[in-house]
Amino acid sequence: MFSVKMPSPFAASVSAFILGSAMLAAAPAIAETLVVRASGPSAGGFSPGKKLPDGASVTLKAGDVLTLLDGRGTRTLRGPGVFGATGSVSGGGASIASFIDTRTTSRARTGAVRSGLTAAAPRSPNLWYVDVRNPATTCIADPANVKLWHPAGTVAGTLAITGAAGKASVTFEAGESVVAWPAALPVTEGAVYEFSGAGLARPVAIHFTLLPAAEGLESTASTLIARKCDAQLDLLIETVALPDPMPG
Repeated sequence: MFSVKMPSPFAASVSAFILGSAMLAAAPAIAETLVVRASGPSAGGFSPGKKLPDGASVTLKAGDVLTLLDGRGTRTLRGPGVFGATGSVSGGGASIASFIDTRTTSRARTGAVRSGLTAAAPRSPNLWYVDVRNPATTCIADPANVKLWHPAGTVAGTLAITGAAGKASVTFEAGESVVAWPAALPVTEGAVYEFSGAGLARPVAIHFTLLPAAEGLESTASTLIARKCDAQLDLLIETVALPDPMPG
């Protein structure tokens, strides 16, 4: 057998290329932090949806309240002070993934995934459940797997659903929180359905908008902001909230 020995400069170049490629592959992607809420004198510089680069610092005045979101969860900064835009506390991990995953809507259970904090009121255990009590624009990630939700014990009986595409009804048994959307009614972009009965104090109109595929907290929050699905954005912010950081 014959062996070919590469000249040392060429061998060194190849080795450097391979090593550099391996380091690039192993390096984590640069994270981005998303502004999701802002109020106070500096709010004009922090519009919802604005992205802050990893490692950036934020200077807030007295009265400023800024809520940021990244892959760990949400953090609320309260001025005055200088804060790091990137969080250092880990969030709920698998619980957060389950909360925003469209594939878990059929098996999510009631309960919060908020990190170390107790919810003051029951919240939907999945971002994509349709809260039948809430007259708002609702983002739908999987129109073939829509679930209707309410806190257990607050709604019972037959819920009538009416829209331009027709009428249908579903029944919440006593103590039941989740029921499937009626197959007879299509869930389409811009559809508006009115809900009545089953203990609702008054009819509730919900506007549906369909989302493209989104992965991760940042992408999901950005889409909710763009589509003005404010109630779901609030639910997301509250559910994945981390302890408020101190300036420094």
